[in-house]
Amino acid sequence: MALSVKIPTPLRALTDDADRVASAGATVAELVERLESDFPGMRERLCEDTGELRRFVNIYVNGEDVRFLDGLGTKLGEDDEISIVPAVAGG
Repeated sequence: MALSVKIPTPLRALTDDADRVASAGATVAELVERLESDFPGMRERLCEDTGELRRFVNIYVNGEDVRFLDGLGTKLGEDDEISIVPAVAGG
């Protein structure tokens, strides 16, 4: 199943400046592994050494933060819209 993943500007150096890439995976964890396979360095930008999502990285499936779903175990369907969004802080 091919999924369309929106890539934020800070990660586009890994995707040859593409703002959207095609990938695959039945879960968010599988998607992250596929992104790493296709774009080396992606996993370390998205996940801690423990395998959990970095706290300043948000992944949304159909507009829902995966942290409020099943985390990296969130199941993906072929029509799902996936967005990687870096957290923004300021003051």
